[in-house]
Amino acid sequence: MKSILFLVLFLAQFCHAQVSIGHTTLTFNDPTRSGGFGSGGGAGRQIQTEIYYPATSTGTSTPVATGEFPIIVFGHGFAMNWDAYSNIWEHYVPRGYIMAFVRTESGLFPSPSHGDFGLDLKLVAQKMLDLQTTNALFQNHIYPKVGVMGHSMGGGASFLAAGNNTNIHALIGLAPAETNPSAIAVSPNVLVPSIVFSGSSDGVTPPAQHHIPMYEGLVTTCKSFVNITGGAHCYFANTNFNCDFGESTSSTGISISRAEQQNETYSILDPWLDYMLKDICASYDVFELYIANSPGIVGQTTCPAIPTVNLSQNGSILSTSTVGSSYQWFLNGIAIPGAIADFYELGPSPAGVYTVEVNFAFGCAVSPNINIVGLENPLLDLVTIYPNPCKEILTITTKSNEVMKAIFFNIQGQKIKSIELPNSTNIIDLTDLSPGIYWVQVGQWNHLFTQKCIIE
Repeated sequence: MKSILFLVLFLAQFCHAQVSIGHTTLTFNDPTRSGGFGSGGGAGRQIQTEIYYPATSTGTSTPVATGEFPIIVFGHGFAMNWDAYSNIWEHYVPRGYIMAFVRTESGLFPSPSHGDFGLDLKLVAQKMLDLQTTNALFQNHIYPKVGVMGHSMGGGASFLAAGNNTNIHALIGLAPAETNPSAIAVSPNVLVPSIVFSGSSDGVTPPAQHHIPMYEGLVTTCKSFVNITGGAHCYFANTNFNCDFGESTSSTGISISRAEQQNETYSILDPWLDYMLKDICASYDVFELYIANSPGIVGQTTCPAIPTVNLSQNGSILSTSTVGSSYQWFLNGIAIPGAIADFYELGPSPAGVYTVEVNFAFGCAVSPNINIVGLENPLLDLVTIYPNPCKEILTITTKSNEVMKAIFFNIQGQKIKSIELPNSTNIIDLTDLSPGIYWVQVGQWNHLFTQKCIIE
């Protein structure tokens, strides 16, 4: 089992490496405050943000790649700029994340405001989610989950951003530093899944005074602490003069290289992020495997055990007795549009393999398969959808005397387009939909014909 999980993770990393990285700069605005960095965001505090994202080709403002991607908002360390963390975006953007690097509070004089930096991270997290509907480049490409990550001062500010904030779904601290106002004091108000990384030889922010009190203060039901043996403070980032100089005067006993420390971090953080922000259920097993067995790592986690998802059938009703925060039913591995209750009524659905994904406050789990011999759909011979795959035009023909309706759902089961089919042959313009996989439902009332549609 362990070797299979390692192979799955390796293959996933190999596939992600083929994605191009796009870049754009957006300046957000907080009208209730002043200062900041940048211009063009409107009256008030300017919060210039460098955004890196999966793209169809490398470049500035190139089109976003097909799909929806969760967001990671990143806070830099003291006297460091966002470009010290190219190792972070070069690793995580190809893995299917949009990364937003906040550029405020990066100078030495005047001293940076930790409180404002935390508020900036908090605001940018919400503004990035809003791009799903407010920005042409990112429209329909935002997966509705956002994590806040930070290094050193940015790690402490991430705690400030996540305190009493349910709009943030995960917190990642890389050698987080105590701040003013206190990140340690606010940690009991952080209720989302959190993970803290620490280097045992960090003399800039000694773990006993910084990382460990923040971790111990967390009361979230799902928190993890990763101690990298012989690890440094600055090695979470690229080589940086200010950080490295400070470390040279304070840290002793560093026994691993920068590349080794980053690889140790990725081995733990990759599956953790995929589980918490992408809802990839199998990644939690990979995370537990790595945190327990990675060389050079001393880790602990309090995340509760994932419940077993039970699935049963009573006539035409499939149901689960596992209590979760939300549900999604799948047919042959594809999300069934609108099937988001703890039960699913088969009706005239085609035969296939059904599963249900149950989401909890800290992750998800998938039920065992149940194979259903379905009833033949009465609309099977009355509806034709072609070509498939298609590009900008889809044709739907019907042999019914009644006016039917076609409803388009994305792969997450969200309704995105609905049109009537008044004619026996209906030409559908799909230029308003991004390339990807969709479900098309055609019919009336409870008589529905469902087909997967690929738009190229």
